[in-house]
Amino acid sequence: MVIRGTQLDGVALVVGSGRGIGQQAAFSLAEAGARVIVFADMNTETATASAEESKQYATNPEYQSTHFTVNVTDQDGVQAMVDFVVEKFGRLDYAVNAAGVDNGLHTPFADTDIDNFDRVQTINARGMFLCCRAEAAAMRKQTSRTFTSRTGTRDIGRGAIVNVCSANSFAGLPGKGSYTVSKHACMAVTKMVGLDHSAEGIRCNAVCPIWVRTPLLDVELERNPQVRAEIEAVIPIKRAAESDEVGDTIVYLLSPSASYVNATSLLLDAAVTATLRFH
Repeated sequence: MVIRGTQLDGVALVVGSGRGIGQQAAFSLAEAGARVIVFADMNTETATASAEESKQYATNPEYQSTHFTVNVTDQDGVQAMVDFVVEKFGRLDYAVNAAGVDNGLHTPFADTDIDNFDRVQTINARGMFLCCRAEAAAMRKQTSRTFTSRTGTRDIGRGAIVNVCSANSFAGLPGKGSYTVSKHACMAVTKMVGLDHSAEGIRCNAVCPIWVRTPLLDVELERNPQVRAEIEAVIPIKRAAESDEVGDTIVYLLSPSASYVNATSLLLDAAVTATLRFH
């Protein structure tokens, strides 16, 4: 039986949904009943293909999907993306921000390349800041919604945002300084959006997974085969998370079931951080 509180029925924007976690999050939203999903990505081709594929997972008979090409580092482009959603579909109920990059290197912090550092911060931290700012600004202008559960009817706010952060938002990984710094910043963005706009009925939370099976991880495994051995050694269940496991968690955080959850970062690490490890 599906828990009613985890069903969605509104308009969603998923940024970075051409592939990987963002794509699977959007597919999970379609399965959960979203009426509209806008697939936003820098890669028009993958966003278009993902929007079309989502139709086979959708459960809402009124389901619509479309794509929008965006560079999350471009302030005007991000604003145009949010304006497109609101103007075309009337409101923005759910936003997922999953665009991001790895730093692509395993480098001691003192040897960090400043150009690489700036690139990672610009895409990951600035990009998430711009998306959240535009999304929250749109949500605060719309009417609040209600949900009726077995205990009564409650206000569930004007909108919900979920940011895709990382286990590196909580702790460092040797040689991944640029990425770790950016993901700590993303968690701070999440907290501040939730804190500053809670009274306006806007929730902002984050999912913070450890390794996830995505094209990004595939590239990492190809570049550094030792990562596979590290995953099996570090994670008690000896595998990376599946991207749909992350997507389904995102659905929960967006849903009425999580209407009391705000400014929280949910760690998805299969108990890795529950154990002290001595090498």
